[in-house]
Amino acid sequence: MAKRMHSETHKAVKTVARKARAGRSAYVMDPECLALLEDFRLMDDDFMSKCLENAPECIELMLRIILGKKDLKVVKSQTEYPIKSLQGRGVRFDVFARDSKGREYDIEIQRSDHGAEPRRARYNSALMDANALDSGEDFGELRDAYVIFITENDVMKRGQELYSYVRTEEHNGDRLHDGTHIVYVNGATRSETEIGKLVHDLLCRDAAKMHFDVLKKRVSQFKNSEEGRRYMCKAMEEFGNRREARGKRETMLATAKRMLKDGILALKDIARYSGLTLAQVKKLQAEMA
Repeated sequence: MAKRMHSETHKAVKTVARKARAGRSAYVMDPECLALLEDFRLMDDDFMSKCLENAPECIELMLRIILGKKDLKVVKSQTEYPIKSLQGRGVRFDVFARDSKGREYDIEIQRSDHGAEPRRARYNSALMDANALDSGEDFGELRDAYVIFITENDVMKRGQELYSYVRTEEHNGDRLHDGTHIVYVNGATRSETEIGKLVHDLLCRDAAKMHFDVLKKRVSQFKNSEEGRRYMCKAMEEFGNRREARGKRETMLATAKRMLKDGILALKDIARYSGLTLAQVKKLQAEMA
């Protein structure tokens, strides 16, 4: 059911983008756009990224509840935060934040179980660390780092509303105290705790029914005001264009990989037929070696 709804959402976004590109000046009030907007929840990463953009008070509330740190103060936040790797795969955090004590946070919203793997959490944490120190800084200056997955399902399958992991000694359970933390919030929980209420708000389509005022106000701004609806419809156009570009690139890469695997064509011909540049084909060949 969730997979089908996700597919329908993607189709609707593409439709809105297509109509906007066709020059429909009144696309903001397009019924498909408005219906899609009405159905959005904070658990939908595209909607969440816009709602939490320039809204540190919302991120601060979420972190305080999830980590149980009532005095936590967010001093920096950014949605769709890119981190590059010099040699390997870069990543884009759904939300990056830093608090007043220098601790850093990656918050990932995951509707499907795929993408919430512990090894992805490990990779994200590693990239946070790799970019945390300037040249010559002592390792003691390395800030605590938290990777937080908020998942629609109970990915860990143990019925807990929250899973918090740190590195420990294998035999006696002593903590390593290296400053790394990986946290999973179970979106399937339906408790009356603060976590349960937060999960409710993240899954809620109607701002009026949300528990926390800062989230309620933010969601209402984008769903119920004319300015907010116009902004979100324009954002949907961007979502659609971005997804189409990603899909096109994935197709080009898949085509080039098949040709490289066959080993029949010259690299310049693979570049011509796949649509990639010769440099991109050479890089892909090196990665496959």
